[in-house]
Amino acid sequence: MAHTKSQKAAAGNRDSRSKRLGVKLYGGQKVMPGNIIIRQKGSKVRAGSGTLISRDYTIVSLKEGIVEFKVRQGKKYVFVRD
Repeated sequence: MAHTKSQKAAAGNRDSRSKRLGVKLYGGQKVMPGNIIIRQKGSKVRAGSGTLISRDYTIVSLKEGIVEFKVRQGKKYVFVRD
């Protein structure tokens, strides 16, 4: 006996929406206060000077300037310089 009543798409054959994570503004680009620089799950990239890390680990610019990425002691940081 068949497990489905009629020929149609299987139940549970749906995928979740992507969360649109990643880098939104790259190194050398201009930012304004409040601009989102990175959307991430967990602190893969840490917040340097001129940036703020929010509750959901989004890194946001605190001042106007230029985005700069650096690696210090094996850890990635993002800064906003004047």
